[in-house]
Amino acid sequence: MEDHQLTGDFPLFSVKKTPKQPLTTPTPTPPTQTSKPQFLKETSSTPNPTSSFSQLGLSDWALQTCKELGLKAPTPVQHSCIPRIIAGDDVLGIAQTGSGKTAAFALPMLHKLAEDPYGVFGLVMTPTRELAYQLAEQFRALGSCLNLRCIVVVGGMDSLTQAHALMQRPHIVIATPGRIKALINGNPDIASVFSKTKFLVLDEADRVLEPSYEDELRVIFQCLPKSRQTLLFSATMTSDLEALLELSQNKVYFFEAYEGLETVESLRQEYLLIPKNVKDVYLMHIMSKMEDMKIRSAIVFVSTCRTCHLLSLILEELDLEVAALHSFKSQSLRLSALHRFKSGQVPVLLATDVASRGLDIPTVDLVINYDIPRYPKDYVHRVGRTARAGRGGLALSFVTQNDVELFLRIEAELNKKLEKFDCKENEVIADITKVYQARRVATMKLVDDGFEDKENERKAQKQKMLEEKGLLKGKNKKRKKGGKGGHH
Repeated sequence: MEDHQLTGDFPLFSVKKTPKQPLTTPTPTPPTQTSKPQFLKETSSTPNPTSSFSQLGLSDWALQTCKELGLKAPTPVQHSCIPRIIAGDDVLGIAQTGSGKTAAFALPMLHKLAEDPYGVFGLVMTPTRELAYQLAEQFRALGSCLNLRCIVVVGGMDSLTQAHALMQRPHIVIATPGRIKALINGNPDIASVFSKTKFLVLDEADRVLEPSYEDELRVIFQCLPKSRQTLLFSATMTSDLEALLELSQNKVYFFEAYEGLETVESLRQEYLLIPKNVKDVYLMHIMSKMEDMKIRSAIVFVSTCRTCHLLSLILEELDLEVAALHSFKSQSLRLSALHRFKSGQVPVLLATDVASRGLDIPTVDLVINYDIPRYPKDYVHRVGRTARAGRGGLALSFVTQNDVELFLRIEAELNKKLEKFDCKENEVIADITKVYQARRVATMKLVDDGFEDKENERKAQKQKMLEEKGLLKGKNKKRKKGGKGGHH
């Protein structure tokens, strides 16, 4: 990943008002400050047993809300970051999936909002639409006694309605970068809505800072005041986030629960070495065993929208109920699929990496990597959908002959050898004929649905977008690594 977008004229962390310095001045700190490191780093993954929310400087109403929501004691990321945010520091927080990062920034933001309520007080940016809706639910729950006005601004929904909602100046705006940029460019009055914004939050910051979002961020940052507080939270540290710390001229508090990539202790991680052409047979077998394994619900991650759609058709043909979540679906269908899964109407969610970030569904006891992800950090985010908040869970990876190298890289990054999943092959292949037949029918349906036409159209759109942004391989080699990951 390149850090080319993180230049001095593209500041992410705010610059507090100090006498202007010539751009060429090499001094590491502004002259009005005493000489000190530009950021303060703390590394800790151990909760303080005596810690309570009442020690963090939160208002009484916030403490009462935590009690009502069953939040008994702060997690390490909450214990370390909440007081710093209340004190006015910029914060970069790196902590495991399921460790309570949302409350770590939402509680102090709402604490400050209650002291001086106005809109737009906070802008929260996130890479996926589903995560935006979940964050809004969490903000509304934590701010339930404040008459909080919180809106979601994402693609796939009516932009005129969104523009009108923004002009009403809600307290908190939760958005994907692409739609906010489109609204700012499409309506000259919208930029001023963010002129007094106190907080900018990048959730899943490593994804939001990828080069594919650079144009959007430039437009958005131009509308934000320099004196804001910037909060970045993620489960994985990247070179871009490190570069930000170096560039910041502001006091930044950096909390890192661990160094490198890490998964939680309560997660069992296992693998199955299987031939490529029977992955769907193994999936059906494991789904049929979920009840015996005491698994309430499972998320199955695949690498493409095509595999996601085809698998859903195969499983429907086999009378197995599943919901499918991928970016070829309209936003209303995506929300509907997620709702059916979250409410327990269907026990299995098939998904691309659009669902790997931030989604918090307590009943998920199993994550299956049907396709092995290309990057170890994506593995960490995927398996982080289970074993959350101290609960147990199982992550199972299907490893074919083509995946061995990727799988070994994941083990090396985690510094952990994964166990082999216990599976009786003769039981699995008993259903092979039935699954193959369902696959034939599903493949015909895929063609009849016009899915391939949609796929070709999407590829052409993506190609055009990458060309416009200069992110195409070969055209701009410097940015080659960052060009993955479209806008979901």
